[in-house]
Amino acid sequence: MKNQTMITRVLLMSLSDNQNTIYVLFIVFLLIYLMTFLTNFLIILLVVTCAHLHTPMYFFLGNLAFLDMSYSSVTAPRLLFDLITQDWFISLPDCIAQMFFVIYFGSSEVFLLSSMSYDRYLAICHPLHYSQVMSWDTCSHLVSLVWSSALLAPIIYTLCLRRLTFCGPNFIHNFFCDLPQLFQISCTNTSINVLVLLTVGCVQGIVASVTTFYPYFRIFITVHKIRTSDGKHKAFSTCTSHLTVVFIFYTAVTFIYFVPNTSDLSTLNQVLTVIYALITPLLNPLIYSLRSKDLKAALQKAIHIHVMMPDYSRRGCT
Repeated sequence: MKNQTMITRVLLMSLSDNQNTIYVLFIVFLLIYLMTFLTNFLIILLVVTCAHLHTPMYFFLGNLAFLDMSYSSVTAPRLLFDLITQDWFISLPDCIAQMFFVIYFGSSEVFLLSSMSYDRYLAICHPLHYSQVMSWDTCSHLVSLVWSSALLAPIIYTLCLRRLTFCGPNFIHNFFCDLPQLFQISCTNTSINVLVLLTVGCVQGIVASVTTFYPYFRIFITVHKIRTSDGKHKAFSTCTSHLTVVFIFYTAVTFIYFVPNTSDLSTLNQVLTVIYALITPLLNPLIYSLRSKDLKAALQKAIHIHVMMPDYSRRGCT
């Protein structure tokens, strides 16, 4: 161990060796990142400024937009910098910091989706008590719990990394730093770290899955009892967007973290990683904005006020 050289930098995986392809990827990923940032920021702005969007559902949606904007900002700017400079090296402390925030924002989204499932459950199964139960105090407590509880996993993983030494190889098979890749470049026995990862990940996954999908089990039972087809369609339409986001998120996580990364699937893993890290944060606001009449109406009204009637722009989206 004493004769081994400790690495201070990590070489990230280049997405292509072709210079023309690199320029194309840079433009595509830059457009994706800008669209992700602007669309999520627009949702936050509408939720904050439009009085008729001051409801629990859009309060959670605003937090989801902030999460997607933050998660994309952890990976995309570094990827764009590496593409344009072709310098795929990142310092080890920066690599660990990126890993921390990737896990933190991913964990936060898992718990936030659970809170949104609970919100839909109350709205459909207990509509008469919805406004009383899902008060602003309840919403703020749930969101505070989401942001604080999501810190547990990355803090535990980061503290466990302190027992490891990194002596190479300094190449990781990913364009951003994640925990499994850091284990691969360690020259210390990582069995304890892997055990901690599996334990915390399983506990977190079980809790999040149960609290996300059990409310929908109750929702399906309630909707099944509705006799009219219009009533069933109206009930399902209120949670279709959330179900779509949940399906995309859990599908991406399953393929990234639970499908073995073999050489035969290396290209597929790269594509899935790009979808998980860059495309998913863009899809969420598009899914909600396309399916939400309230959001589309608020956007149209905001455009009308600020473009067609600039003298009244300060009155807000009421």
